[in-house]
Amino acid sequence: MNKFDAKASEALLDKNLITENQFQEIKEYRSLNIFSLNVELKLLLSISVLMFTSGIGILIYDNIDSIGHIALLSILFAITCGCFYYCFKNSKGFQKTEAATESHFLEYVVLTANVLTCIFIGYLQFQYEAFGTHYGLATLIPTIVSFVCAYYFDNKSVLTIAVTGLAAYIGLSVTPQEIFNDNNNFYANESLSYSAVMFGILLILWTIYSFRINLKTHFAFIYLTFALHIISIASISNLYRYDIIWFLFAVVLAVSSYYFYKISHQLKAISLYVFMIIYAYIGINIFLFRIFENIDFSDIWELFILLLPAYFIGSIILFIKLIKNFNKETA
Repeated sequence: MNKFDAKASEALLDKNLITENQFQEIKEYRSLNIFSLNVELKLLLSISVLMFTSGIGILIYDNIDSIGHIALLSILFAITCGCFYYCFKNSKGFQKTEAATESHFLEYVVLTANVLTCIFIGYLQFQYEAFGTHYGLATLIPTIVSFVCAYYFDNKSVLTIAVTGLAAYIGLSVTPQEIFNDNNNFYANESLSYSAVMFGILLILWTIYSFRINLKTHFAFIYLTFALHIISIASISNLYRYDIIWFLFAVVLAVSSYYFYKISHQLKAISLYVFMIIYAYIGINIFLFRIFENIDFSDIWELFILLLPAYFIGSIILFIKLIKNFNKETA
């Protein structure tokens, strides 16, 4: 038992939260040096799914002329159906609340089946234009399948695919290189920015409704994570505008930050809290820059340069203090 664990156990004993016998049992158990391989096994399963689906894609690309489209689609369809058959056969079915994990292997078979479904429908549309010029259907159908599977099999990974597909369907596609680029989609397309904010609000509203009817409330973290990033990125990207719209998005970012401040405490989700702080900090700095951009600092620029390091150091100290307070409040 390492020093940290030993001190933690002794603290519990000193506070009479555990008995002497329990303390000795804990000490003996930890002296066995048993450790869990759960994370490692999940990582290997994730890599297996990634390699398998990537291999399917490479197989299609390398053998498209020799095998033929019909044969490849048939093989892909058969594998997908086989995965779904295994999933439905070994699953206990839909449960309104969080279901106990039956098998980690089953979770990754469900994930594989959904990824293969996306590949199959995408390949079908690309090669044969099965949906005609309605290209959005090629995104919407796998998204619907993913939502159904996520709720039926209680799979968070598949839910992530579903929400991503829904965002893509309405035209949201953001890469790290484009987030703060002047030519990013949000900046270039004002209506897309409104769509992003509305999409984030709908995710929040669905989360609130799910809590009211007690439907898969453990999915809330995923929905709120998407909502936080989408609303914040759309708002920050539009703070660079030179019309009155930038102030509207500043208000949206402020309201969003307040909401996620409250909900992060409610759910005890430190990742939501940290990203909320980061986005709010970026937004505040841009807002201050926009407010003071027309002020002439030529006479006090030296004082400004001297205060700048102190400002950033103070920001770091404040950030650390906020995280510490969050941990205390949610402990």
